[in-house]
Amino acid sequence: MSHEEAHFESSDLVRDIVIGMADGLTVPFALAAGLTGASGVDSTAIIVTAGIAEIAAGSIAMGLGGYLSGRTEIEHYHSEESREYFEVEKFPEKERAEVKEIFAEYGLSEKVQDEIVDELSKDKKKYVDFMMRYELGLEKPDANRARNSALTIGASYIVGGLIPLLPYVFIRTDKHLALLVSLVVTLLALFVFGFFKSKVTGQPPISGAFRTMIIGAIAAGAAFGIAKLVGG
Repeated sequence: MSHEEAHFESSDLVRDIVIGMADGLTVPFALAAGLTGASGVDSTAIIVTAGIAEIAAGSIAMGLGGYLSGRTEIEHYHSEESREYFEVEKFPEKERAEVKEIFAEYGLSEKVQDEIVDELSKDKKKYVDFMMRYELGLEKPDANRARNSALTIGASYIVGGLIPLLPYVFIRTDKHLALLVSLVVTLLALFVFGFFKSKVTGQPPISGAFRTMIIGAIAAGAAFGIAKLVGG
């Protein structure tokens, strides 16, 4: 009977969706709750307008953050790769010793270490690729990583942000009723989001769902309470 090992490796796509959706669900929700609690805001139209403006600004800011993070990752990899090529040329014995140390940790004999390094060093690119991965622990990033990250995070933020705002779009006459519906809808969305996020990352899904939901509720409650306190 064959045995297959099933492991989940969190992809960059999943990570970006989590980042964008998590903030998208909580920040606009907290803003809408805060404005609902402010005594000077009587119209849901004002809350919707402010919410859309925040979603637009937030998605751009989050997307830009994802882009810069992706570019930094790519630039760091290429910088380290150039340094490794330089050291292979200028300090071959030092690099050879560093690679041998990697195999020594696995209990390989000195003779086997030398044989492996001799074979690896015949192809400079593969030699450097090996050192990048196993000496420095760096995987070559996707060339489109920065762009894809920006688009995914920004779009996820927009999707998440629209969920708590939609009740204010449809319930125009009673901002407190709109808040109540938004609260229910958003907490449910946070629970479902937290469940799947925890599931795909190998965490207990139920506890992860409740944790995500509670964080969103605390953020909204704090915003509502502060607005009430300051607005009177």
